[in-house]
Amino acid sequence: MRYATSTCPSAKAKSSASSLSSRTVYNNIALPLELAGLSKAEIAKKVEPLLELVGLTALKDRYPAQISGGQKQRVGIARALANDPKVLLSDEATSALDPETTRSILELLRKINKELGLTIVLITHQMEVIKVICDRVAVMEAGEVIEQGEVLDVFREPKHEVTRALIGDVIAHELPKGVLERLRARLANTEAGSGTDHLFRFAFTGSGVDQPHLSEAVRRFNLDFNILHGQIDEIQGQAFGSLAILANGTAENITNAMDYLRAQGVVVEELNHVI
Repeated sequence: MRYATSTCPSAKAKSSASSLSSRTVYNNIALPLELAGLSKAEIAKKVEPLLELVGLTALKDRYPAQISGGQKQRVGIARALANDPKVLLSDEATSALDPETTRSILELLRKINKELGLTIVLITHQMEVIKVICDRVAVMEAGEVIEQGEVLDVFREPKHEVTRALIGDVIAHELPKGVLERLRARLANTEAGSGTDHLFRFAFTGSGVDQPHLSEAVRRFNLDFNILHGQIDEIQGQAFGSLAILANGTAENITNAMDYLRAQGVVVEELNHVI
């Protein structure tokens, strides 16, 4: 599944929860088919499977005022699918929904993506949604794409400040204020010029999360690692870990340890500039 804000191919449909209040669920979904001139029998042949796909068969005779916001969103998705688009453009499909309904809508979009083989362009500012469901991500600022790539790659190693800010609530890239204050106090009490403490952020993905790379680096290069902040999560079925650590040791050993970790596939970012 895709997340982007670039122009889509011409054969596309937009998912929208906006329904005509005077038409039933069935007739809302049927509207684009009526406008296309299909017969009642042809419309029924298309609408009935769509009702089943989005889980609204039992509600097909209800009006929009009689269904929930999440169900209205399902009506919009089914209506967008009625004309067999090649691309489904979903604009803020979950922005006004509660967490449980959001999960159900995302599961539906994933189902559509897999079962129909349909590309979905999902426009959203909710990076938790991107983390859960998308394959690729493009970040835009002032109408321009400033960063794009596989979701796991962008979340692991964001290049742009805007991207870092957007995913900050999902992946811990910035140190909390309290951690920074304690760290500055510690370094202020360190002997001037000792230069033994270095702040790093490590990012692990896939099988690297399960490997003892940090403990091996500590043993090999005679270092002390103090974990300051971090988390273990999952993105698109792959394990992802992010740790902020304070490394203590000789400059040579620290350099060699970071080279070793990079060779194991760990993303290493020095953060001394934030102290």
